[in-house]
Amino acid sequence: MADTFAEKSVFTTGEVAQICSISQQTVIRCFDSGRLKGFRVPGSKFRRIPKQNLVEFMNANNIPLDKLETSSKRVLIIDDDHAIVDMLSDLLQREGRYDIKVGHTGFDAGLLTREFMPDVILLDFKLPDIDGTSVCRSIRSNPQLNHIRIIMISGVADPNEIDMLRAAGADAFIKKPFSVDEVLSRIGEMIGR
Repeated sequence: MADTFAEKSVFTTGEVAQICSISQQTVIRCFDSGRLKGFRVPGSKFRRIPKQNLVEFMNANNIPLDKLETSSKRVLIIDDDHAIVDMLSDLLQREGRYDIKVGHTGFDAGLLTREFMPDVILLDFKLPDIDGTSVCRSIRSNPQLNHIRIIMISGVADPNEIDMLRAAGADAFIKKPFSVDEVLSRIGEMIGR
């Protein structure tokens, strides 16, 4: 059942009740009072709750997210080098344990992070529109995204710059060129596999 919920992007009040282990009437009261955001189906009394609003509600009320999670972990790859993106994406898909999304700009990173809610982001430091530290700071400034682990990938080797990346919110650092084993190992460390 968790996998069924994990694939959904909009939920009924009954599904929310099941996921949160509360009564449907409580869900309806929370919706009607504005504590649980969503929308009404036009021309009906039915309420619908988008996944992002449900996650915010669950976080605000200390409700575990485990019924929303898939057995596979979500990895977002953001790099403007299409060859690196293709290589990392193929590698992780062959592992069979990861759902993958990719992007090539800081704008993609912001948009896909909110839509996909990854467990781990592989983030290039030098993006065409913004640097990785700004992306890290933006993600870290949103409490709903605190669970996301960020692995910064860069050709930077200066210890001061690495410290700056960590201060901006990166959880780990991988230097280019990197080995496949190093990437898999770091992702495993970040998600506890």
